[in-house]
Amino acid sequence: MDRTSPVPLYFQLSRQLEAAIATGALTPGSLLGNEIDLADRLGLSRPTVRQAIQALVEKGLLVRRRGVGTQVVHNRVRRPLELSSLYDDLQAAGQHPTTRVLDHRLEPADARTAAALDVPEGSDVLRVERLRSARGEPVARLRNHLPAGTVDLDAARLESTGLYRLMRAAGVTLHSAHQSIGARTATRHEAALLDEAEGAPLLTMERTTYDDTGRPVELGSHLYRASRHSFELHLLARP
Repeated sequence: MDRTSPVPLYFQLSRQLEAAIATGALTPGSLLGNEIDLADRLGLSRPTVRQAIQALVEKGLLVRRRGVGTQVVHNRVRRPLELSSLYDDLQAAGQHPTTRVLDHRLEPADARTAAALDVPEGSDVLRVERLRSARGEPVARLRNHLPAGTVDLDAARLESTGLYRLMRAAGVTLHSAHQSIGARTATRHEAALLDEAEGAPLLTMERTTYDDTGRPVELGSHLYRASRHSFELHLLARP
């Protein structure tokens, strides 16, 4: 702790604890001990420690449990709004992503999928549905449709790496995407899949991705646990 810094001590402590959670030094379920012990150990006042902990409680990273103490809840996945895959973002953040393939088959394109992928309605498209986890905890259900023949995919390869990596390895140059983000509540099936309560808030993401020729190569329809996920935006003022 830098006592000569103009940054408040509670904020310095809060940032250090948040960094420890993000890197996995403090794992989900870890106990921080009570505020008195922490204050004595760190040489800080009890109000300073309480304020630092409260800041992380409000962020959803810590929880106070009666009879247990202050406990690490989870790592929140923060993603920049850019054309990247969840697998790559999790791996870059040291979150150790894993994948379980839920569905992998050809199916006739419905009207919405056909329009997004610019293929005839009823023509074959590849449907891929996966459950993505980080540090052993589910964070998202990913559903993708690709024009048939875009890339040769099998369940084993999909469970070993990210979809975008496989597409790039197959020679597909991902160039741009149109994306919309929303929210809704979890159905019973989605809640069970994502380890949430039925009716829990979920973030939704719809994305159509284009290659460098302007051809649509992927339609994504994803669900993210709102308690574990956020999107980050960088905003500029209009001149």
